[in-house]
Amino acid sequence: MENLYTQLLEDVRFEEGLNACMNCGVCTAICPAAEFYNYDPRMIVDMVQTRNDEVIRDLLKSETIWYCGQCMSCKTRCPRGNTPGQIIMALRLLSQKLGYFTESEKGRQQFAVKRTVGDNILEYGYCVPSYDVEPERHPEQGPVWEHIYENLEHFIARAGGELYGKEGPLRRFTPEVMQELRDIFDVTGGLDLFDAIEEASEKKAKEMDMEFTKEGIDCEYFRHVYTFDSGIHFIEEPIMEDHETGR
Repeated sequence: MENLYTQLLEDVRFEEGLNACMNCGVCTAICPAAEFYNYDPRMIVDMVQTRNDEVIRDLLKSETIWYCGQCMSCKTRCPRGNTPGQIIMALRLLSQKLGYFTESEKGRQQFAVKRTVGDNILEYGYCVPSYDVEPERHPEQGPVWEHIYENLEHFIARAGGELYGKEGPLRRFTPEVMQELRDIFDVTGGLDLFDAIEEASEKKAKEMDMEFTKEGIDCEYFRHVYTFDSGIHFIEEPIMEDHETGR
């Protein structure tokens, strides 16, 4: 297998995000995700800098690379100009390309993102169209959303649009626009990445002995990755310093 560090260098975000880390820990101190998750951006940068295939492969299979919220607070604080958030982006992409993302709970959720947001873009031209947010699948939206969903055409009209119309919110895009959008995904490698996510997810579903369909969200594996939470991701108790002892 080609050196994983070399593959990371092919991603411009990695090349721009990693200069020369001195392990000061400023990125971890400012990172909102590090306050709640078992996550330390300083350690990730340190691990990547080893250029060790085994170490990087463990990262690509880990939960760790999926905790970053991409807020880029790290970029504004690093005295060496590093951006751990961009390094994370490169690690995530490589994990998806090589199929390693299926080895972690958070990573497997990429399948749910692809089957919802990804497929929505190619089918409707929208990331999350309102008519796809069914109350049964999204109880967190509450009773108000159920009312809006049932009367969506009316509410879209009040916002100045026409559901499936030619203008305004949730308008229907022409076939020419949709083809152009698909061409963009094709040229940039997005369609190949979607195929890689599907292929690796189907393989993982078979390993987990779960039903898997070629499309849609009505299958056991989708429901599992969409809803399952092992509860292992958060720091159980925040680390508080004793100001009397300094420890």
